[in-house]
Amino acid sequence: MDQIPSKARILDWIAENPTLTAKRDIARAFGIKGSAARIELKRLLREMEAEGALEKRKRTYGAQGGLAPVSVVQITAPDAQGDLFARPLEWQGDGDPPRILFVPKPGDPALGEGERILARLTEVAGEDHSHEARLIRRLGGSTLKVLGIFRAGSDGGRILPIDKGEDKEWRVPADMTAGARDGELVEAERVGPKRLGLPQARVVSRLGDPSGPRAVSIIAIHQHGIPDVFPDAVLAEAARAEPAPLGEREDLRHLPFVTIDPVDARDRDDAVLAAPDPDPQNPGGHILWVAIADVAHYVRPGSALDREARKRGNSSYFPDRVVPMLPDALSGDLCSLHQEVDRPCMAVRMRLSPQGEKISHRFTRGIMRSRASLHYAQVQAAQDGQPDDRTAPLLDDIIRPLYAAYGALKHARALRQPLDLDLPERRIELSEDGRVLSVDFRERFDAHRLIEEFMVLANVAAAEELTRLRRPLLFRVHEEPSPDKLEALREVAEASGFTLAKGQVLKTSHLNRLLAQAEGTEFDELMNITTLRSMTQAYYHPENFGHFGLALRSYAHFTSPIRRYSDLIVHRALILAHGWGSDGLSAQDIEMLEETAKLISDTERRSMAAERDTTDRYLAAWLSDRVGAEFTGRISGVQRFGLFVRLDESGADGLIPIRSVGREFFHFDPDSQTLMGADTGTMLGIGQRVTVRLAEAVPLTGGLMLELLSVEGGPLPGPKGRRGRSGPRKPGQAAARAEKVKRKLVRKRR
Repeated sequence: MDQIPSKARILDWIAENPTLTAKRDIARAFGIKGSAARIELKRLLREMEAEGALEKRKRTYGAQGGLAPVSVVQITAPDAQGDLFARPLEWQGDGDPPRILFVPKPGDPALGEGERILARLTEVAGEDHSHEARLIRRLGGSTLKVLGIFRAGSDGGRILPIDKGEDKEWRVPADMTAGARDGELVEAERVGPKRLGLPQARVVSRLGDPSGPRAVSIIAIHQHGIPDVFPDAVLAEAARAEPAPLGEREDLRHLPFVTIDPVDARDRDDAVLAAPDPDPQNPGGHILWVAIADVAHYVRPGSALDREARKRGNSSYFPDRVVPMLPDALSGDLCSLHQEVDRPCMAVRMRLSPQGEKISHRFTRGIMRSRASLHYAQVQAAQDGQPDDRTAPLLDDIIRPLYAAYGALKHARALRQPLDLDLPERRIELSEDGRVLSVDFRERFDAHRLIEEFMVLANVAAAEELTRLRRPLLFRVHEEPSPDKLEALREVAEASGFTLAKGQVLKTSHLNRLLAQAEGTEFDELMNITTLRSMTQAYYHPENFGHFGLALRSYAHFTSPIRRYSDLIVHRALILAHGWGSDGLSAQDIEMLEETAKLISDTERRSMAAERDTTDRYLAAWLSDRVGAEFTGRISGVQRFGLFVRLDESGADGLIPIRSVGREFFHFDPDSQTLMGADTGTMLGIGQRVTVRLAEAVPLTGGLMLELLSVEGGPLPGPKGRRGRSGPRKPGQAAARAEKVKRKLVRKRR
């Protein structure tokens, strides 16, 4: 006969696994097999039921009265006095679940809202709570959750998930709706055992109107499957982390590093320092230091933190929140280069010629201390002669040398000719309750470009260093545009009156000349957007295929390990190459390098899509009060089903359905990216100025529907009116070029 567990062990199992309490679940848990052993287990359970330790509920067992002496509970938010309370996860009694006060013992870890623990419960009398809980142990794993629209019903309700690909509804019993109303966005967690039919859920959070401001980024996070809850083991590992000692690190604390970030920066992972090169053989040269947070010290290969960071791939940024790659204990504290705090770092010292060429570089692992946490506008104002109290003492010795080094790098950049796109970054300002106050474009200063150039140079140095040492790493790869995309760009350029050289090997300098032609004209933004769309998407790979956009032969990401896993891999590769510790690139890291590259390339695209969707939803919410208003814009895309228009005021993109364009049939030409009216010959193409009316704004999806009112200042001709064209410049030539391209394609296919 198999070993029958004691009554205490059975009670512990039921308490720890409240959804696995059927007799067969208990038998499986303790490895009980055979008819004789099962009969003995059945007898023991009946005996415990008779003693009052258990009560039978259909085919499962639970503690008498709904709570066992040892139960699984979930910590809730602290009250006004800071006391933590908990709720039982499987309350089966009548009425509301009992209120449980968590009583910590000396040495207990700090617990946060939402954590699940196995606790020993004691009944108390004469208090505002009925039980007190003492920690036995934390429990790993997270409850399965769903985000969706609640639909009320006579038996409670259903939840329609908003996650893409999730079409199964969840059933919510009447006593688990938490008062949710029909049509509300809710977050729920699965309860009860897995059975056939709809899964059962309990509403844990009511998020209100699904088109409301609080829901915007949450919807995108869930739709794109971005992990936004850290497992218990990851949080525990981060909580145990301690500041790194100096040890064998190089002491860099005497160097006056500063950090320069956006005014609303949530983490600070890079610091900079520049000074004249004292070497007489490099007169007019510069010494440039870039120090980066040493995340590798805290996130060791194979650890829970490492597995979670790799799964996330990167941090995701939204107007109202950040979904970080690392817990805040690291990203916001130990790995953030705060002012006047010792922090471990990976640093590179680079010598520059007066013309901005990198003469040499040296990497080190050290301890640094930032002299000041500055923001871009503040630094730029100081350089422009308007320092404030914080920047005035730093102006001569720190800020001006930084700009001097940047001046040299600008000269080198002009010779290198990286792709010079001018795409202003949109800025969405939110109120405290999450509503859109304004949509604007961020002002860019030389301070922004200064940091960008410093980071690019440090990334180049990292790629060159690891290539020299023949160590594996992840390169940042950006390949040149495909012939088809390049031809489409050429068509748009020529239709707008510009030229793009052909018949030669494409270089970024050719594209820059095109952008220079458009600069200052009404087609400026159009050519920048169209050039960007012609580019291939950058990705990570263990092999080096160069970076077309930056006009660099070798490039890797080194400067942001707090928010990008690729940079952490590069840090580990440098540690391994220089023998700086046991936390370098592991054998498993190397074996999985190509798989990791594919994974983090995918997670980067996932975050970009979620961030774009969130911006679209915020813009739709902002414009929803202006339905019926007229806007000016420019056609930014042409498809068979309609026209995409980018609005001047906000940069939002809306769709004009083809059915609403004029009163005639339109022929779509994919080569010239135009629509031509069958009756009037009216041609609509990318770059045209249009006036539109906002017909619909849907915050839940981020969709904008527009009505076309005029093109290039004139009304659309009707099918019975005068034949005319209000299209891009020289539309007849554009059509002829499109026909020529078609003939070439036909010849190639033959």
